[in-house]
Formats: sequence, structure tokens, C-alpha cells
Amino acid sequence: MTKPIDTPSTDPAAMKVYRAGDVESFPSGYTTYLAPLPLPTEASPYSPYVSDLNDTYLDFGGGTPQVFSWQVVLGGPFTTAVLMILGIPLITGLIAAASGFGLAEVVEFSKNLAITALEPSSYTFIGGLTVGLAVWLNKHSQYTEVIPTRFNRQRREVCFMPQGAQAPLFVPWESLCAWVVQAQGGSQYGVTRQYGMGMGFHHEGELVRVEFMCAGMPLAIAHWEAVRAYMEYEVHDLKSIQDPMDLQGPNDPPHEGMHTFRNARARLHRRIREKEVGWVHGFFWYLYHVMTFWTLPNRLVEWEVKRIAKVGRKKLPEAMQAWSESIPEEQWAKPSEELIRLGQRVKELRQRRPRRAITDIFAEVYRSEH
Repeated sequence: MTKPIDTPSTDPAAMKVYRAGDVESFPSGYTTYLAPLPLPTEASPYSPYVSDLNDTYLDFGGGTPQVFSWQVVLGGPFTTAVLMILGIPLITGLIAAASGFGLAEVVEFSKNLAITALEPSSYTFIGGLTVGLAVWLNKHSQYTEVIPTRFNRQRREVCFMPQGAQAPLFVPWESLCAWVVQAQGGSQYGVTRQYGMGMGFHHEGELVRVEFMCAGMPLAIAHWEAVRAYMEYEVHDLKSIQDPMDLQGPNDPPHEGMHTFRNARARLHRRIREKEVGWVHGFFWYLYHVMTFWTLPNRLVEWEVKRIAKVGRKKLPEAMQAWSESIPEEQWAKPSEELIRLGQRVKELRQRRPRRAITDIFAEVYRSEH
């Protein structure tokens, strides 16, 4: 699901034209541009925000339910409560034992501390679960209420349907602007960092855009690379961009569910037998899934997918539906000569210095053009 990130607003009319590799600083961070002219980033394409993909178009912004989201909603409050009841008394008891207290005193003290922690830990679990479910409900409603941004690779165009707009907006693929953001701020807990990725274009003096938060800068670039690779015929299915752990079999549905749990457990057992990992790795794998309610998140994802299919996604405008129809191959749009030339130059420089930042390579490629 798309989600705004806290970045400074800019007057579109006064906004300069950016290109891949440009970096713009603002008081709390900086924005790095990856397009217009979508050059290859050489990152591994990955994005759970893609909700549909076929030979004609890719939908970005709808997404599909994720097991990890349910693991956070359920397992986060539960793990915190368990640590309050068991973890704190255990640590305190070890400190008391190291300080010279007798075994009986340590056991009695730890037991009383655990009993005292029962009530606040219960409130913590219920409060955390309530907040998590409220966030989930908000996101779940968007699956059927938001029209995603659609990328048509046959026409090499992008369709935006902003909320409240009367008609869809179309923009050429190679003129679309894309950026990643890193921002930071201070809080009572220390420095916090935000990362995000966005796409947009100027329309009648306004910046039409979609932005969302990411867990880190490499992941933000990977989201963009998933879209870019699809548009340039380098990616052809959802598995390529949504299953980096290879947990979906050839006959499995394209979403997460019980099949991904079974496949993950079977792979764990195989890796232990082949001595790729040891029993410690296996122990913590099982511990993690026990603390996140075993297979319940997987079953909830399957329920969500069925509910979304039953309710249906929001109906697309007729103009968007017609634009999404497949066209004869001889009518397919072709990439510009400039994109082909610069893209090849990026790959050459990347091969020479694979550890160099991709944005530095973009900047060098453009400098060599002038």
C-alpha cells in the first residue's frame, strides 16, 4: 500500500528538471533521483506493492496481503508481553545471583516479579494488538478502494488515477520522474531515519505523485527496479519480484499462505540435513514462528486474499480499461535511442566497478554526454 513519507513540499512551477543521479538536499535529509530516463540500477527487483502483472501491464500500489504484516500485528505484542513476564524476572534473577543472593531468595524474587508483571503485560498485549489491528483494517480497506498506478509496457506509458480525479492521467514512461528519499529526525529515543520511494510527473502546474515508506534505501531502489525491469521486458512474472526466498512452488498460487510456510519448513529441514545450517538456526526458526503464532498469519493471509477476491477491486474508469487492452506487436512502442545508449554505458561502468554507488554511475554517464 502506498504511504506518504515526511518530505518537504516544493512548488512544482519552480521545480527544476531532474535526471537520474541528481541529489537534492533538504534540512533533514536528501532525495536521490532515479528517473526520468529510467536507467538500470542493477539492483535485485523486489516489490510487494505490485498487485497484478501480465504481458501488457503491471499494477503498482495495490499490493497483496503479507504474512510478515500479520506476524508483526500478532507476534509483536505477544513477544513483548512474554519478555515482560519471563525475560525481565530472568535477567533480574541472574543479576541477583551474581550479586551473592541465595538460590531460594533469587527464585522467590523472580517469581514475585513475574506475577507482578502479569497485569501490565496483559495491557501491553491488548493495547499493541488493538493498534496493530486498527492499522491492518485501514490498509485492508485500501485493497478494494484504491486504484493502483498502472504501467503499460506495450505502449510504454503510465496511468495515474489520483483520488478525487474525474479521469485518469497518462504519461510517457521515459518522462516519469522517480526518486528515493532518506530523512532523519530526533526523538526522545534518539535519531530516527525514514526511507521512501516515489514516482510522479507534472500536470497543469501540479505534481501528481505516489510515495510510500520503505525499510531501507536498498529496498527503496529495489521497488523501483521491479517496475523498471518489467517495463524493459526483463521481468515477466510476479514470482520474480515477490518471492526472493523461492518459497512458492511451480503449482502454488502467486500469493503467500500455508504453501509458503510448508515450503519454508521443508527447505529448512533439507538445509539441516545437508549441513548448510546447524541446529541453532533451526531452533531460532521454530522459536520465531512459535512467537508469531505458528501458521495463523499464513491462514489469515489466505482469508484476506479470498475476501478481496469476493469483494473485488475498485472498478477502473472506461478510458483506463481501453488503454489497458493488448495491442498488436507491430504497434508496440520502442525505447528511445538515448535510453538504450545510456543504459548500456551504465552496465559497462557497473561491471568495471561493481561496488560503486549506482547514482554516482548515473552522474558520470550524464557527464560523459556533455
